[in-house]
Formats: sequence, structure tokens, C-alpha cells
Amino acid sequence: MIASAAPALSVLDLVPVRAGQSSAEAVAASLSVAQRADDLGYVRYWFAEHHNMPAVASTAPPVLVAAAAARTRRIRVGSGGVMLPNHSPLVVAEQFAALEALAPGRIDLGIGRAPGSDPVITQLLRQSGTTSDVERFPDHISDILSLVSSDGATVRFTSGGTYEVRATPASTTVPEVWLLGSSDYSAQLAASLGLPYVFANHFSGEGLERALQLYRSQFRPSGILETPRTFLTANAIAAPTAEEAEERALPQLRMMARLRTNRPLVALETVEQAIAGAADFDGMAESIMASSRSKWFVGTGETVRAELASFAAQHDVDEVMISPIAGSYDGEGMDAAPGRIQTLELLAG
Repeated sequence: MIASAAPALSVLDLVPVRAGQSSAEAVAASLSVAQRADDLGYVRYWFAEHHNMPAVASTAPPVLVAAAAARTRRIRVGSGGVMLPNHSPLVVAEQFAALEALAPGRIDLGIGRAPGSDPVITQLLRQSGTTSDVERFPDHISDILSLVSSDGATVRFTSGGTYEVRATPASTTVPEVWLLGSSDYSAQLAASLGLPYVFANHFSGEGLERALQLYRSQFRPSGILETPRTFLTANAIAAPTAEEAEERALPQLRMMARLRTNRPLVALETVEQAIAGAADFDGMAESIMASSRSKWFVGTGETVRAELASFAAQHDVDEVMISPIAGSYDGEGMDAAPGRIQTLELLAG
């Protein structure tokens, strides 16, 4: 049997916050992971957008992208993604045009349609917006594509006049725009706009095959892309032993169970706290943990590399973006992420 070719690897970071850790320490830890990913040859490093969650500090992707760009040399950095209905398209375009000016040729603008939080936070984020922001999502994507281009966008008045708008005065390069999603809608929209598409497999994995089939079969060439271009995300943990990898998976597994059983959300537990709290979960929570674990890539570096290669080949992609979700042990430094860095090092071979 011929082994599957190893896919290119990228990183998705939610900036996890563990028990006892400050936001400053969590951000410092994530930036150290970004620097190591840069050294190891990873393709891109993206920050997610989530709000008001005790275990997640990635609330402002553009700020984190700027910090990571300043601390890296060659890796692409970007959002995975900006939740566009929460923001003005012009502001998003200006932010990422400015990032592209800071790090020309290295900026990705991944865009999603989900709110990234609960209904209360969604309302707070959209107080200055309109109720039609979600419905106008396709138009807002097109607006951003125009605004970041060197030609800019044209506002046409009903009186017949026009007004020119640019995200930055004199761009020479533009951020690479990706559409993110985990549904048929996002796949079909990316196809109709001729944009590259990322399926958020790390979130649930449901509907993956159908979304890719829709994207590839309905793709329309554009001035941005001639043929379909896609990759997948995946939760991954690699460690020197399978036992350590399974232990480092426990904090995130328990967080998923809390989220899906409507338990109070808390900062991410350490491995020792997760082990000690095992008796607190009922059968439903344990079932959710088992279901989540079955979709993750957890084991030794050799095992996980092989599984990721098989996963990429099965879905005909040449890149996989891993979310390195390895938890921490009690004695590991608050401003460091040795488990996540270890995952990157072992998967880089």
C-alpha cells in the first residue's frame, strides 16, 4: 500500500484560557505558538472570533493578527474568521488592508457568517448595525472584495452621482479572502463568488462531504480564482506517547461537554483538574465527550501525521488547518503552551 502524501499544515488558534491564567498570559502563550509555527514551516496561522467565553481570548482577530505578524517572518497570518454580521464591511476592509500594508503578501481574511457568541452578545455587537446584516452577507462579501482592491468601490447615488471609496489609499497587494463555514449555504456562496472555501470540520464535522461536493460542483471561476480551492480544519493533539495525548485531550473534551449540555462555562481545566472532575459528569456528558473524541486526531506524532494524511487524501485536499487543543498540566508555565507547541513540533516531523 502506498502511503498518503503528507498535507501542508496550518494552525487555527482560539487563544485558550486555562484556570488561573490571565488574558495577557493566554495571548503571550498563543504568540509563542505562532512564532514556533513560523519556525517549523507551517503555511498559515489564523485566529478565531469568539466573545464572552471564559476559556477563549480570541475576541479581536485583527489585533491578534497584527501582533502575530510582528513576531513572525514568513508564515501567513489571518482570521479564522471575522464574523462579518458583527462588523461594518468598511471597517473590516480597512483593518485588513492596513494589516496587508504591515505584512505585504502574508495576510488572510477568513470571513464567517455565524455570530461567534450567544444572543445577548450578538445584540450588543450589532447595536449600530441593522437586522438585515445576516441577509446582506453576500453583498457585504462583495463590498469587501471591492474595497480592498486597488480600484476600490463606487457608491452610486439615486441622484446619479458617484462616490469612490478605498480601504487604503494606495494598495499594492491585497489580503487573500477566504469564506468559512460548516453548512451548505457557505459552500454554495463561496462557489458562486469564486472564492476559496474552508469547511470548519473542527467544530462538528457534520455535512463535510456534501459541503465539499456542492462547492466543487457549483464553483464559478472568478477574477480571484480559476478553480476550486479548499482545505479543512481539524482538532489535533500529538505527544510522545498516546497516553499523554489522551490526557491532554481531556480539558477540551470536558469543555465541549459543558457547552453542549448547557452547563456553566469555565476557564479551561488543567489535565489534573479534568481527571479529578471525571465523576461530576453524567452519561450524556460522557457520550458527548466520546463522540467528540472520535472525530479528533489524538496520539503520537507518527500516528496523527498518518491519520491527517489519510483524512486529506479522503477529501482530496492538500492542506489541513489543525487546531492544537492540547491541554496543560498544573506545573506548566502560565505564559507558555508546551502541549500545543509539542503538537506542532511532532506533526512537523
